Amino acid sequence: MTTEVATEPKQASWTRQRGEPSLLDVFRSIPVAASNTPWRKFLTFVGPGYLVAVGYMDPGNWATSLAGGAQFGYTLLVVALVSNIMAIILQSLCARLAIATGRDLAQACRDAYPRWASWPLWLLAELAICATDLAEVIGTAIGLNLLFGIPLEIGVMITALDVFVILWLQTKGFRKIEAFIITLTGVIALCFAIQIALASPDWGQVIRGFAPTTDIVTNPNMLFIALGIIGATVMPHNLYLHSGIVQTRAYGESVPEKREALKYATIDSTVALMFALTINAAILILAAATFHKTGQTDVAELGRAHELLAPLLGASIAPSLFAIALLCCGLNSTVTATMAGQIVMEGFIDLKLAAWLRRLVTRLVAIIPAIVVTLIYGESQTGKLLILSQVILSFQLPFAIVPLVMFTASRGKMGALVAPRWLTISAAIIAAIIIALNAKLLYDTAFG
Repeated sequence: MTTEVATEPKQASWTRQRGEPSLLDVFRSIPVAASNTPWRKFLTFVGPGYLVAVGYMDPGNWATSLAGGAQFGYTLLVVALVSNIMAIILQSLCARLAIATGRDLAQACRDAYPRWASWPLWLLAELAICATDLAEVIGTAIGLNLLFGIPLEIGVMITALDVFVILWLQTKGFRKIEAFIITLTGVIALCFAIQIALASPDWGQVIRGFAPTTDIVTNPNMLFIALGIIGATVMPHNLYLHSGIVQTRAYGESVPEKREALKYATIDSTVALMFALTINAAILILAAATFHKTGQTDVAELGRAHELLAPLLGASIAPSLFAIALLCCGLNSTVTATMAGQIVMEGFIDLKLAAWLRRLVTRLVAIIPAIVVTLIYGESQTGKLLILSQVILSFQLPFAIVPLVMFTASRGKMGALVAPRWLTISAAIIAAIIIALNAKLLYDTAFG
């Protein structure tokens, strides 16, 4: 009781108090019964982690992992592993921020910073979501093309209709949305399990690929792909998303209840992100075992990868599995990007739009460059556009990570749930590494 009273006044250190929570229609909508067993309580918290994990295996990840595996074999597996560890640490901080303060990351920035600082952060977050949506548009359009022969230009425009999928899901309740995401994720995993079995990779080289090498930093081409993998894995919009959707659970207001909620939410996101790592590693391993092994080192386009899988693996089912998994990824990412967009807009500038309008605006911003590139350059350049979108995400990351680390390290803001010193130091090192890699890439680009 003493602890709870002591933490109450410290919440006043935020410069402004927030109004309504983001995603108000599902806020605290899933009850957490105090009488439940620990296992049943944990199951209540299972779900948000998988929505977050979707962003770690979207079509942008596919392009960067395919390019990395085709060009450099198994070497960049260590980047996928390290970026996944980064993601686990950062997502745990997101859950901590939300549960301790009742704010998502966007609201926390609006409350803590003056308008001249919070508005540019909002614009950068919107840029990240547009880059994410660009990857989803291209990936979904390619999936439609590969499965049904729909031209890319038409497929890109069809993706605007996914707003109806979102609206239908939202009428079914948040648990139904989570079940939809988890089901599609299971389909993706099954498709890749079969493809990896067909590819028969060199497992000795796979294990060695998880060992670090200095080539990643000294080779500019490898660094570019590595940054793309980091940008595609540790995604800025996921930080805002997780800190919003973890608050769909009605976990209570006392410190013990919040500690318990934090424990279960962290386990949920950690397990889900380890699952995402297996998918990302599988894509890279598949590219290394098929394209790199046969000298096809320039494969970055998803469509070209689809064409080459059947002759290289000797199985006609492989391309179809690839296309099905890609389409599932695009649909999954559509749902989570829409939620992240709502959280960012409502949190930073307190502007609430209807879900369908928010979705159409974001999607149109992504559709225009996708159509222009497809019409002018054709399918051959869509892979480069996908990788570029992921590098843009990597450059935006520090603007989301630095406030997150600062907020969760502040006892005045977090009270009894302030992040432990080791966790803050780890997250600060992650931020420093990403900033340093970005600076190195800028230098290499500017001076050759």
